[in-house]
Amino acid sequence: MEYEKVIEAVKKVIHDKGMKQCVVAERAGFSESEFSNMLNGRKLLRIEHIPRIANALGIEPNDLFEKAESPTK
Repeated sequence: MEYEKVIEAVKKVIHDKGMKQCVVAERAGFSESEFSNMLNGRKLLRIEHIPRIANALGIEPNDLFEKAESPTK
């Protein structure tokens, strides 16, 4: 699975739920700039960050990987 697809899945969930990126960052324990840098490829999104991000989004970590694997429309 491509790293970029997981990032796109995170962005899609944020958009689909109508959430603000800064709120997700805070809930996941990241600064706004740190989280933004992860989503824009300026900082590495590490596998151990996934559960924190998923929890902040109100989903299971596997949901992000399933979205990343599903074909895009």
